[in-house]
Amino acid sequence: MYILGISALYHDAAAALLSEGDLVAAAQEERFTRVKYDYHFPVNAIEYCLRQAGITMSDVDHVVFYEKPFPKFERILLSSLSTFPRSWRLFRESMIAWLGDKLWLKSMMQQKLKVPSDRILFIDHHISHAASAMFCSPFEDAAVLTIDGVGEWTTTGLGRATADWNGAGSRIELFEEIRFPHSIGLLYSAFTAWLGFKVNSGEYKVMGMAPYGRPIFMDKMEKIITCFDDGSFRLNMDFFSFHYSPTHTYNEKFVSLFGPPRRPESPFFTRTTGADIVGREREADQNQYYADVAASVQRVTEDVLLRMARYLRQRTGLRNLVMAGGVALNSVANGRIMREGPFEHVYIQPNAGDAGGALGAALYAWHVLLGKPRRFVMEHAYFGEAFPNGSVETLLRQKGFTYETFDRLEPLADRVVDAILQGEVVGLFQGRFEWGPRALGNRSILADPRKAETKEIV
Repeated sequence: MYILGISALYHDAAAALLSEGDLVAAAQEERFTRVKYDYHFPVNAIEYCLRQAGITMSDVDHVVFYEKPFPKFERILLSSLSTFPRSWRLFRESMIAWLGDKLWLKSMMQQKLKVPSDRILFIDHHISHAASAMFCSPFEDAAVLTIDGVGEWTTTGLGRATADWNGAGSRIELFEEIRFPHSIGLLYSAFTAWLGFKVNSGEYKVMGMAPYGRPIFMDKMEKIITCFDDGSFRLNMDFFSFHYSPTHTYNEKFVSLFGPPRRPESPFFTRTTGADIVGREREADQNQYYADVAASVQRVTEDVLLRMARYLRQRTGLRNLVMAGGVALNSVANGRIMREGPFEHVYIQPNAGDAGGALGAALYAWHVLLGKPRRFVMEHAYFGEAFPNGSVETLLRQKGFTYETFDRLEPLADRVVDAILQGEVVGLFQGRFEWGPRALGNRSILADPRKAETKEIV
């Protein structure tokens, strides 16, 4: 039995294919179109998955989408109406997008994939996240934490799950949730935009900026978010505009509290980053302020996640924790959960964002809807396409590049090390490409980080 999971139409479109419960292939659409965070229906990723398995769509038993369009449309509609007239632009753009395409997703999938409607299934967004973690982990039972911007209505899900290796006992229960507009993911995205980075892609830069700052603005954070001992929280929506604006995540009241936003993608350096700041001292000090704000929102995020982990251990009594959702890509917060949290074992889906929902939706259909036993543990993240050496060599010849080949790994490794020490940039291209946003050696860029100019060269 083949099950095809799909995520699309928001960001990070992807496809994943199961064969009898085993993951055969998984890839994001951006890998084929070279459009970063490509959200379009993942035609190329689907074609790759089928090609990897050696099948056609007629062999696929179920197609599973990672969220439910109608509840999501309900949330957008009700949120727009509740904030009208401020939301009139959001309402207009949402209606154009949803009435023209997204609301009729099932019909679109039938047409694009040539599959009957009874083979198409839809899974709740946060259930897909939960399944992507639980059914890829080695655990038989675990507490579950899913946390992102927003799915249909849910922004945070807490629960427990069971993975049955012997029969039809696999279950996922999200017994508590936090709903839109209260969202750690959207809070973090608001600061991402204010700090001059692109929402839904620049959040990792905020996490990278935070270590250069100090979390000294927790008093200001307390004005915009109220946190409770169990990890639950509420945002003060007076400071945000993401719930009624299609283009802005924060408003003037936010600016009056934190000051003017940082110029988009401007150079970041402080007195502690090692950069030459002669003549740029004022800019360095301004960047230090931004770094301190980044450190403060990062600390809030870590504290909330850690409190949730402690509450989940108390509520479930389980030793294991699984996590997914875009916020679960915050590796610094994850590190605190592993070091300071109450769980003995933690498993985080490598592709924790929306793309990973494609895999989770397929796994949920296999284990829970169809009642099939466990067969699979995700022990690596190399599920993308591979290219044989012969085809690579043919391309190099066609393009006129000079090249050398190595029969053994040791001399190749020595050549790579020498190149890096000489200031050259090395691209690693080997095996199947990675599932998820982390470069793990199969499609990676290596360079000497000791040299100030390396960043610009790369």
